[in-house]
Amino acid sequence: MAGSACHHCGEALPGDPRQRAVDGDGHAYCCDGCASAARWIRDADLGDYYRLRTASAGRVGTDAVDLSAWDREDLLREHAHAVPGGRRITLLTDGMRCAACAWLIQNALQREAGVADVTANAVTGRIRIEWDPARTPLSRVLARLVSLGYRPWLAGGDARERARTAERNRWLLRLGIAGIGMLQAMMMAEALYLDFDSTMPPATRDFFRWLTFLLSTPVVFYSGWPFLAGMWRELRARHVGMDTLIATSTLLAYFASLFETIRGGPHVWYDAAVMFVFLLLAARMLEQRARSVASAQVDALARARPAFATRERPDGSRESVPLAELREGDVACIAVGEAVPADGLLLEAEAWFEESLLTGESGAVRKAPGAMVYAGTVGREAPARIRITCTGPQTRLSQLTRLVEDAQSHRPRLARLADDIGSRFVLSLLFVAVLVFIGWRLYDPSRAFEVTLALLVISCPCALSLAVPTALAAAHGSLARAGVLATRADAMETLATATDIVFDKTGTLSDDRPALAAVEAFGPGRADALAIAAALERDAGHPLAAAFADASVSLPASDLRAVPGQGVSGRVDGREWRLGQAGFAAGRRDDGAIWLGDGQRAAARFELREHVRADARQALDALRGLGMRVHLSSGDAAARVQALAQPLGIDAAYARQRPEDKLALVRDLQRQGRIVAMVGDGLNDAPVLAGADVSLAMDSGAALAQRAADLVMTGPTLLRIPAAVRIARATRRIIRQNLGWALGYNLLAIPLAASGVVTPWIAALGMAGSSLVVTLNALRLARLR
Repeated sequence: MAGSACHHCGEALPGDPRQRAVDGDGHAYCCDGCASAARWIRDADLGDYYRLRTASAGRVGTDAVDLSAWDREDLLREHAHAVPGGRRITLLTDGMRCAACAWLIQNALQREAGVADVTANAVTGRIRIEWDPARTPLSRVLARLVSLGYRPWLAGGDARERARTAERNRWLLRLGIAGIGMLQAMMMAEALYLDFDSTMPPATRDFFRWLTFLLSTPVVFYSGWPFLAGMWRELRARHVGMDTLIATSTLLAYFASLFETIRGGPHVWYDAAVMFVFLLLAARMLEQRARSVASAQVDALARARPAFATRERPDGSRESVPLAELREGDVACIAVGEAVPADGLLLEAEAWFEESLLTGESGAVRKAPGAMVYAGTVGREAPARIRITCTGPQTRLSQLTRLVEDAQSHRPRLARLADDIGSRFVLSLLFVAVLVFIGWRLYDPSRAFEVTLALLVISCPCALSLAVPTALAAAHGSLARAGVLATRADAMETLATATDIVFDKTGTLSDDRPALAAVEAFGPGRADALAIAAALERDAGHPLAAAFADASVSLPASDLRAVPGQGVSGRVDGREWRLGQAGFAAGRRDDGAIWLGDGQRAAARFELREHVRADARQALDALRGLGMRVHLSSGDAAARVQALAQPLGIDAAYARQRPEDKLALVRDLQRQGRIVAMVGDGLNDAPVLAGADVSLAMDSGAALAQRAADLVMTGPTLLRIPAAVRIARATRRIIRQNLGWALGYNLLAIPLAASGVVTPWIAALGMAGSSLVVTLNALRLARLR
């Protein structure tokens, strides 16, 4: 750090030495706040931050910051959600400028009492904090963040969109300056190239060269700044990557040309430097467009919820309130074309809602009175009223946002592998360049530099580095539009290789609202038996609970306990009851029906009627057409399983499967060398979803099942599954094409450059062309239907 700048934030020191803060470490600081931050970092043994960072921290200052608003319950209810042991919130900060900042934030906040976990992302500027409000308020944790020079604010969609717009405008300005500079520099270079017989007067030649130097300077140092800064970061981290090679080649061409201009040498390469920068910027912007396709789903989800809601008062009048003031049980009014503020049940008349953002459905969906309406959907044709059931982070919209954010915070294995190969390739290339320079120095000293420069430019591994991440980014966008969200980084890679797919039955191949076909009561009356069963199933979280949804429930149930594969038990009206299989509930022989009893004696018997999903046959035929073997594994009786399996053409159907039996089936297939995909929705499907090679959870499934799955469907149609498989396989094919192109290009380009066949400006054109080919090929995935 320069002696005239603050050691912590890098800002200029006050002119009066008496206004400066000087700590025991001998460094000078612009204020007491920065000095205190540096002292805390040193005392906490986190001093490596100053050695590793590639950009200065933000100025801490001495102004008091009021963070008490972060402890308001209405704010936490809106933006934080419960996790085991406390709460989790995601924040934004503008001071996190490099990986060292993220490292410092994570280590500093994790030392605060009550903080369970901190994840900081230097790329997005997002900080995810898990803390226990009973041990420490959020304001105390954020006070430590502020004391280090990082100001927090809520991670809303608008702030993210503004940041992205500003970043895009900066890149457009860089690209525009590079384009203008390149065109003008090429005009000057053309005049020099056309002087075949060297008849141009030296004064005219030098004039053109100095003019080209003036045109190239802003291109190299402003437009090319992202590459120069990237090289500096890589060198500080002792890691040689693509930015190092790009910046090295550009600076070599620029300064070698300047040297030749000063001494009046025979060659300059300004045109190669500016063309290199312009074409690489264009490739980088295309890559960013591919990445924005993937993040567009998160941004759309974040912006979908309105800022205010129209709430109906008890007297029938209406008021506009912030979303934080909505409570469970409130009645919200939605005008035509207005977004739904929170999850709730539709009241009175039927209505139509646009759900494409959440479910991928292309048209509006009709909702009957009593149907669930989700936050972020848009009312169509007629106004509607809903009774709020979920607000804030509990809404389906917030849950989907978290799923996508979690998936995008991890880098797939293929992307990490490509980065590693690129880094090793750069090191090897630098060694080859030294050998080529020595060889040409001995053979033809006048061309040694030009040939070496062409070699460095033409073999830059941009295409290799872009091959995997650009394809994956575009594919995730297509997957989201198809109504499937990937919650694991490597989900698509595994799905593309899946050979077998195992389905649960109830709520997956059948619809999630089974109906009562017959009720037979033995002890209590029919109405009493239904009331007891409804009380037990009300909080069971099983798809069969929908069969008892219409029963009158006035009895409270306590001590509820779900027994996987058997049923549910609990206390109703002071008596122990069981509801489930005949042997579990009534001590009788299994007949496929649902029984109510105390474990020994039967009180009632319920027969259920299920309907196969309308698109189940079409989806299974599509999966078979993709070469996948279909299996059915259900906890229901054999008769009911076969009744569903036969019309769907499923030969491998297994009945009365407990969770451990389903997992054993998957393990057996895996031992045969099969790659198994699992589709389920129930609470008891979580173990097998986690144990399969890749898993998909239905949109209406239990939260635990969705957390255990690798992909989550946002709508009910099963046709999303073969669509996801097609996208995954197309992604694998595109990645292979990109890697093949990158490898083939370098195998051809390196010998050509080393033999002196290509000039530096042709090398720049070839390198950028290969990057554009890879990027445009990856963008084909963004157009998949």
